[in-house]
Amino acid sequence: MAGTSDPADVRGEIRAFLSTRRAKISPAQAGLPVYRGDHRRVSGLRREEVAVLAGISIEYYTRFERGNATGVSESVIDGITHALQLDDAERAHLLQLIRTAGRTRRPRRRPAPQQVRPAVQRIIDSMTGTPALVLNGRLDILAANALGHALYSPVYADPVRPANNARFLFLDPHATEFFRDWDKVASDTVALLRAEAGRDPYDRGLSDLIGELSTRSDQFRVRWAAHNVQIHTTGVKLIHHPVVGDLELPFESFPIPADPSQSLLAYTTEPDSPSHDALSLLASWATSPAHDSQAALHDNGQQSPRQDQGYNSRSGSASRPNDA
Repeated sequence: MAGTSDPADVRGEIRAFLSTRRAKISPAQAGLPVYRGDHRRVSGLRREEVAVLAGISIEYYTRFERGNATGVSESVIDGITHALQLDDAERAHLLQLIRTAGRTRRPRRRPAPQQVRPAVQRIIDSMTGTPALVLNGRLDILAANALGHALYSPVYADPVRPANNARFLFLDPHATEFFRDWDKVASDTVALLRAEAGRDPYDRGLSDLIGELSTRSDQFRVRWAAHNVQIHTTGVKLIHHPVVGDLELPFESFPIPADPSQSLLAYTTEPDSPSHDALSLLASWATSPAHDSQAALHDNGQQSPRQDQGYNSRSGSASRPNDA
């Protein structure tokens, strides 16, 4: 699903991405006249309408949408971006797919486990009043400070390491309680993974993760088929923590330039807010014996092999959040 190392896979990705973008834009949204009695067989724009808006021939656009992206010019990309009203994340994703289409096929690779540099770990450890984590493009949690570990304690309950946000979100039944805006978080998460698949199509770990989630979660599979992509660097997370209750946490995500695909995620609260008080309480719990014993239990499973897929050790069943 993620690996697009085969040219046919890349052509399919380009076709699916552009056709789903076309379907989202109505003629009226594109500034085209709409005539009474025009019975449209497609949702959104027709190929010929995109071609007109982009300033290219219908034959050229049809070949391009079918994945023949060899030698496409910057002006053509600009025209298609305008016609389909692509945002920055969508345009970047399309460019990544075009670059991949022009490469010689390479085998999918399984990278060595990513390490967080000691300096980065010291930086997040110094952020004592702020939950801070380091994630990679697959949304593995590579490192966290004490408060970040406490905040994400439900995610760390899975003994498999590294803990992974997407796996927790779609396969753990507690995720719908932890993320109060689960639907939005789920859609954002899939859009992030889709963008990462375009940036690094040879990542075997990402391909395996997407394959697992597609097999086990209907909610993931439907969102993955939408081909939405997103750049997600700031926002607000609404969390219900099992220890301190509801939290409203603005966040910022910062890329770590020296470590490709790694980013530092930091949360904060509004001063003198209920969330500020709850986060202070969570910081106290993070230094308590109760949390220390729980963290030690999780850390003992740090190198655990993958458990039987679909099995939830908490419930003894293969339950999964919001699946049909």
